[in-house]
Amino acid sequence: MLTNPYSGHGRARDIAESAGRRLRESGASITELIGDDADDALRLARKAVAERPAALVATGGDGLIGIALQAVAESGVPLGVIPAGTGNDHAREYGIPIGDPEAAADVIIAGTAMDVDLGHVRVADGREYWFGTVLATGFDSLVSDRTNRMTWPHGRMRYNLAILAEFLNLRPLPFRLVLDAPGGESGADGAQSGRREPDGGRIIDEDVVLAAVGNTRSYGGGMLICPDADPSDGLLDLTVIRYIPRRTLVRLFPTVFRGTHVRRPEVITTRARRIEISSPGINAYADGDNLGPLPAAITAVPRALRLLVPAARAALTQDSAES
Repeated sequence: MLTNPYSGHGRARDIAESAGRRLRESGASITELIGDDADDALRLARKAVAERPAALVATGGDGLIGIALQAVAESGVPLGVIPAGTGNDHAREYGIPIGDPEAAADVIIAGTAMDVDLGHVRVADGREYWFGTVLATGFDSLVSDRTNRMTWPHGRMRYNLAILAEFLNLRPLPFRLVLDAPGGESGADGAQSGRREPDGGRIIDEDVVLAAVGNTRSYGGGMLICPDADPSDGLLDLTVIRYIPRRTLVRLFPTVFRGTHVRRPEVITTRARRIEISSPGINAYADGDNLGPLPAAITAVPRALRLLVPAARAALTQDSAES
């Protein structure tokens, strides 16, 4: 049981205790893992997975789950999730109870496993990562960069101030995206965007606000940036917001929480198995963590993760696959 006790503004320790108590009551034997830092947490997770446990349980936010993914991806060891963060986008996607650690523990006890896709990314310096939710580049990654540089204030207000600063500094970001898209991408008006390559792929050269690559639908605590993403289809969903004036962005931003932004002509959406993204001076973030500078090559890896989910969620995916 890998725990970040600082997740959720320090609530994760109590959440881990409640979940651990329920797991032990079911007869489970638990080894508790708390790293000194992210690197140490990853070392502990990899050591645990090498011992082939019945499951690795991550108690924390999406960042801690991201660490756990580096250990369990393609291992066959199931991952259980006890949500204890502020965003909890992994848990939200798969219907894992949020705010009720005992109910989340019951999902693990039931043992219903679902094989889902992961994104795999290689960044400019050669480092490689797995991610489960959304990879973000552009405006939102610049906001994260600024937030990480700030030392005051603390908590959510620091992030809000970073959003305001980047909004006032909004500028066109030149992006180049190379896709092996199985189908054509379009804006809300249905017009084709980008040009075809001889191998059937596409290149998009645009000045943009942001480009997001989704294995699942949401990031940032429920922002449906890739509202049609399916973590079981072997594809990545790409959402690109073309460069627009500030006043237009202000009107577009609330629609991201409903996923209706994809209907607007300023937005390009498509799917691909592999996407290469480049833009000078831009970092890539995924599952809330800074992965490093662009360019980045992102690939969908089918069934790379065995995840413990509510039985109803697994059945829904099975029904969709059969239909």
